[in-house]
Amino acid sequence: MKRLYALLLLCCLPFAAYAESVAYTVRPTEIKQQPYSDAASIATLPDKSTVGILVRKGGWVQINSKMGKGWVKMLNLRSSSTATKPADNGLQSLFNLGRSGSSGVTVATGVRGLSEEELQNSQPNPAELAKLQGYAVDKRKAEKFGSSSRLKSQSLNYVAAPGN
Repeated sequence: MKRLYALLLLCCLPFAAYAESVAYTVRPTEIKQQPYSDAASIATLPDKSTVGILVRKGGWVQINSKMGKGWVKMLNLRSSSTATKPADNGLQSLFNLGRSGSSGVTVATGVRGLSEEELQNSQPNPAELAKLQGYAVDKRKAEKFGSSSRLKSQSLNYVAAPGN
């Protein structure tokens, strides 16, 4: 168990270094007041502007620059500590953060989930629910697919709903 914790800690170190580093923009980039695409813009940073990275939140990074403090999209930045190659772009340098020598990628990042505000402001969409229900199969069809695909049966308990 201690090895697992040590491995997790080692995996997080590149991100801790990234959070405290200096970066530059790889394209003209809007600084937003909040980490949302529809948030008000503070200013636009030109290509290759140097910024200080303060905090990462999902696909957004809070930065401090000569034009102000705010939020920019993570893919618009390149860490100044990342080794550059002639063919590197912003996306490629993002994946370079997890590289370990010639062995390839050892750490990967991703953006997933919804913010608390997005969850609170969500609205039901009956048409999408109906579409989703169209993908459902009954137990007999699922078992037939599983046996034809050489899958093994496994029993799982349902997760209890909050408050139950």
